[in-house]
Amino acid sequence: MEYKAKYITPDIKLSCYEDNFFKSDIMFDCHMLVWFISGETKIVQADATYFFRKGDIFLIPRNQLATIINYPKDGQPHKTVVMHLSKEKLIDYLKPKALVSSEILRYSNHPLLESCLSSLIPYFEMKDLPETIASLKIAEAISILRAIDHGIDNVLANFEEPGKIDLASYMERNFRFNLPLEKFSYLTGRSLTTFKRDFGKVFNTTPQRWLTRKRLELAHYQFVEKKSKPIDVCYEVGFENLSHFSYAFKKQFGYSPTELIGRQ
Repeated sequence: MEYKAKYITPDIKLSCYEDNFFKSDIMFDCHMLVWFISGETKIVQADATYFFRKGDIFLIPRNQLATIINYPKDGQPHKTVVMHLSKEKLIDYLKPKALVSSEILRYSNHPLLESCLSSLIPYFEMKDLPETIASLKIAEAISILRAIDHGIDNVLANFEEPGKIDLASYMERNFRFNLPLEKFSYLTGRSLTTFKRDFGKVFNTTPQRWLTRKRLELAHYQFVEKKSKPIDVCYEVGFENLSHFSYAFKKQFGYSPTELIGRQ
């Protein structure tokens, strides 16, 4: 994978993937405002799947799990401008609220946001850009979002850290995301030690064994009920490469994904 990134500040970057494919399971610590210059992205969350292409603008709320799959498109690399809307920047504009949103918000082709984000392009080629300019651009983006989306404060003003929640329901909803156990423990409001202890009490097995079994069961369902392709299923249920996925699938069920598909 050839990946290139240029930064104005740590909160504003121009991201470019020139390979055929890039996949990552991610939890963002802050809200992410993204403008698509070229390429295509598929974002899979627990309850929804999104597709984004050239010209699209969207906001991913913080502390949400997602599988992100990036592709080049029409001979162009996957290229985006990404702006981090951190708590430190937002707290100057918003009063904290406890509401939480997992929905990705679309603002495709909105002229104000597109003008704001496209105006950043020349800055990526400059050296020693004053940080005040970058701060002004973030402030502009926040002001535009609040002007065009009257409900956005309920998303942006969520500054709280995750509290202790029901472990079973959270893991049943989010097992497909291949993240370190430290992330799962944080998002369920536990230390890693407490997470492992509570997990054993709830599921009577280790997290890794349970996660592997659940991901393979979901994969089996996708093959049988949705007629999905192995390459798509592999990445969407939390595996990182097709050969390891096929090996684990056959070990679990006694036949490979290809053999299962051939029976149908």
